[in-house]
Amino acid sequence: MSYNDRFIRACRKESVDRVPVWYMRQAGRYDPEYRKIKERYSLLEICRQPELAAEVTLMPVRKLGVDAAILYSDIMNPVASIGIDFDIVANVGPVIANPVRSKADVERLKPIDVEGDLSHVLETIRMLDRALDVPLITFAGAPFTIASYLIEGRPSRNYLRTKELMYGAPDVWHLLMDKLGDMVIAYLRAHMAAGGKAFQLFDSWVGALAPDDFNRFVLPTIERIFAELSDLPQPKIYFPGVGSGELLPALGRLQADVIGLDWRVPIAEGRRRLGGRFAVQGNLDPVVLTAPDEVIEEHARRIIDQGLEQPGYIFNLGHGLFPEASLEKLQRLTAYIHSYSSDAIVGSGAAKEAAGLG
Repeated sequence: MSYNDRFIRACRKESVDRVPVWYMRQAGRYDPEYRKIKERYSLLEICRQPELAAEVTLMPVRKLGVDAAILYSDIMNPVASIGIDFDIVANVGPVIANPVRSKADVERLKPIDVEGDLSHVLETIRMLDRALDVPLITFAGAPFTIASYLIEGRPSRNYLRTKELMYGAPDVWHLLMDKLGDMVIAYLRAHMAAGGKAFQLFDSWVGALAPDDFNRFVLPTIERIFAELSDLPQPKIYFPGVGSGELLPALGRLQADVIGLDWRVPIAEGRRRLGGRFAVQGNLDPVVLTAPDEVIEEHARRIIDQGLEQPGYIFNLGHGLFPEASLEKLQRLTAYIHSYSSDAIVGSGAAKEAAGLG
């Protein structure tokens, strides 16, 4: 079984023969087979069964031909270990039985016990490490995004209670960030020890913050997470989520390898705002997948052309797949990305050789 390392090479800005691609939420309800599994098991029930979680992780790799797998899990999984009672409610999202609203609530949070409480996650990673011929990406939710659920008690549109705590009790806020940062560090380190080949830190909702607030209340913890994991050899990705374009210039000191971009910032502009330091990943608007194939290909072509302007590019969406996406369209898009980018790379190499630059 040959091993496909294009994704790892792109993370490190090394040469590739075609652009690697994977999709956030690529194991999901767009797949009829997955929908049948969800009729029998909840998300959390799947996560607690390593064989089933591994199978769901493998499904899009087999069906789509993507260049990386992403662990089937949920960003809320580790918070159970620190003392948070939650459920994933259909058509709502994470719902917290005991929201965090005070200093006493934060002080009650325990250190994470990954081996004791989350051994099923680690076993899933070990099983996938043996089964996959592409890299396995694992992930964690970033402290702001996790905090928004813990404080609000459920998904929010305006993050009123979250910002109220941040502005009104900054000492409590920073204590919470510290505890969640410790949780993320321990959780991801255990993932990499179990066989993860890269990790992504999802900060899905941090784009709700103004740049000054991000710099003051969130960025120090993000920098600490990547600094404390910098000894790990695996590539490290930070995805600052939707609406985060104005936050990109602040990431210059981050000890990450890849930054994920949402669809609001063109690849070239994202690289400029990041100072050219990182490989980049993204950034097709997921809703484009509802369009005819020729429209999808037109958008993908424009993104790939920008991605190939510099080393270090991974094709992805600007956010996660949604249930209305089509399995067949994703299969065709993946094949198109591989074919078009391969031809473009070969053509670029031939042009450079003809110009005496190769």
